[in-house]
Amino acid sequence: MPATASPAQSSATDVAVRHDWKRSEIDALFALPFNDLLFQAASVHRAHFDPNAVQVSTLLSIKTGACPEDCKYCSQSGHYNTELEKEKLLEVARVVEEARAARDKGASRFCMGAAWRSPRDKDMPYVLDMVRQVKSLGLETCMTLGMLDPGQAEALADAGLDYYNHNLDTSPEYYGQVITTRTYNDRLSTLANVRDAGMKVCCGGIVGMGEQRDDRVGLLQQLANLPHHPESVPINMLVKIEGTPLADVDDLDPFEFVRTVAVARILMPESYVRLSAGRQEMNDEAQALCFLAGANSIFYGERLLTTDNPEASHDKQLFNRLGIHPLDLRHEASDEAHEEVIKAQVAEQQAEDAGLFYNAMAQSEGGKRPAKHVLDKDTGRPAATEH
Repeated sequence: MPATASPAQSSATDVAVRHDWKRSEIDALFALPFNDLLFQAASVHRAHFDPNAVQVSTLLSIKTGACPEDCKYCSQSGHYNTELEKEKLLEVARVVEEARAARDKGASRFCMGAAWRSPRDKDMPYVLDMVRQVKSLGLETCMTLGMLDPGQAEALADAGLDYYNHNLDTSPEYYGQVITTRTYNDRLSTLANVRDAGMKVCCGGIVGMGEQRDDRVGLLQQLANLPHHPESVPINMLVKIEGTPLADVDDLDPFEFVRTVAVARILMPESYVRLSAGRQEMNDEAQALCFLAGANSIFYGERLLTTDNPEASHDKQLFNRLGIHPLDLRHEASDEAHEEVIKAQVAEQQAEDAGLFYNAMAQSEGGKRPAKHVLDKDTGRPAATEH
């Protein structure tokens, strides 16, 4: 017997931007037949975005390892022996060089991540200079530096930072099973400080950490019921790292991951939903389903923070096979203005053979995926992680 439609299911294209989602409504979405859920998510996506345009970002670790937090998924935690090569804060010139290379390859946003509990006063001048110089290249800027107090948030905003990433990771109920060194409210306070400073929010979570569906429901409820939806919502699949407590957790069903993307799209219809960490473990078909379900943002490049990412050439091939293209934010005045430029953008970009694309994740055969070593075999440098 078909699932009974909930109020959340009425007319997909008429879904209003809401901040009062009930768990029962989100449960009902997850419980829909897979085809019905994807149809509804795709309809919501088309009502707000060009369904064949994907925003492309590049992520660089500007300070790697020795983090005092105990996040059980993270190779950068100082609590675990993951054989990660620690690095001090990168020089500003090196960061600008990496940003310029990312721009030249087609990235529209450059994200910088530091393994800190929160930035130190002595590091802030360098971080602020990075923002100013990267922004001068014509790129959108994003940073993830841990917790921010109001003064730090205001300083980053004054320097021109566009986005600040600070994930909730999981539901409030499951959070204590993953992290004990900072609270859920600490994370919410940082998000509030970022909003109050006038920056845009990049906030999502990680699935496949041993949580239940109810925890995925709880995470998405928290995100969707924030006073303002995050402009960017990264949905990360856990990348299992040897030496971390979650290295041997069972794999999440790929269809459940796609469901999570689809529900995020329905709950936050105007947000960019980012297909983030874990793409290396996905095959092309799984990624295509995620794009159909409403994912319209990815990271471009061979590394994220400390884990592998699909090679750019494979991304380009996948985009070409699917007939999708990278979104050029330089033609948009703001995220809120994207509906006005869609028609002109489609006409312009359909004539182009654009060159920034993500590769489909190569799925391992049978059973669990093995946990990864975190040093790149070719370079000896950290390879990439959740963001």
